[in-house]
Amino acid sequence: MNSNEIKGYVHSLESFGSVDGPGVRYVIFLSGCAMRCQFCHNPDTWKLNSGTLYTADELLEKTLAYRPYWKDKGGITVSGGEPLLQIDFLLEFFKKAKQLGINTALDTSGNPFTVQEPFHSKWKELMQYTDLVLLDIKHIDDEQHKFLTGHGNENILQMARELSDMDKPVWIRHVLVPKRNDKDEYLVKLSEFIHTLKNVKRVEVLPYHTLGIFKWENLGIKYPLEGISPPSKERVLNAENILCN
Repeated sequence: MNSNEIKGYVHSLESFGSVDGPGVRYVIFLSGCAMRCQFCHNPDTWKLNSGTLYTADELLEKTLAYRPYWKDKGGITVSGGEPLLQIDFLLEFFKKAKQLGINTALDTSGNPFTVQEPFHSKWKELMQYTDLVLLDIKHIDDEQHKFLTGHGNENILQMARELSDMDKPVWIRHVLVPKRNDKDEYLVKLSEFIHTLKNVKRVEVLPYHTLGIFKWENLGIKYPLEGISPPSKERVLNAENILCN
């Protein structure tokens, strides 16, 4: 396939993102995700082959209109869904972005990661064009991770270790969900794992919220966390004290 023919399915675009990486970001949400996180606020991104098709050049053309707003710290963040499910397109897009000197950030759960080929070689090449990885660790306990997301976390933690070995800058993100992952024993275990990594530049605790429930209802899917409220300020501070120090 000619590189110009590689296309990606884009769910949505955000011109002035301020929370998905440093500075002002142009945030691209790719379609498709294999995980079924109980707290997902974007279930409308799950379907893989849906959304708007773009070539890397077409998508870059849209983003460059906002480059004057990025200043020195900003750039592009590709999120999802799960962007690693479209790794061929992502690699092509980031490669072209870096040729233009654009700062690139990847927001991922790590779920598609594997050391099997051809994925692993593509992933290692992708990291050459990625300035920052925002890694969402949903739960540190493998069995509880399966309960919360439908998938285990061994490959995700393996990816985190490889990122550390290559000294790729990482921000760790953790959605704090009452009755799921906010027990101190889990938070301490996650903190211990984070401290084994040498590349973590920031740890962010993201309080679970219910703003996406209407999307589950619109899709006709039963919301699995019905009746569970967002964490209290005390629990959020507790998590920050354990994870961010």
